[in-house]
Amino acid sequence: MDDTLHWLDVEEIAEELDEAHPDVDPLRLGFPRLRALVEALPNFREQAGHPCNERILETIQANWIELRGGAGAGDDGDD
Repeated sequence: MDDTLHWLDVEEIAEELDEAHPDVDPLRLGFPRLRALVEALPNFREQAGHPCNERILETIQANWIELRGGAGAGDDGDD
């Protein structure tokens, strides 16, 4: 079985990010940093014909937030 992740594997990417970055609050994460975190995953490979866009990043972020129960791990109420 191929464990390679591509941009369309949004749920799996969120799970990998949650495991790899328990200290990162997905609620406070901008898209440029989110994209960099995804691209740095060891099993991530960009696939021809499936480029990243804002909708994909939004979906990854929403899935990651959902994994955290709707709240970020590092939320210190500093708003």
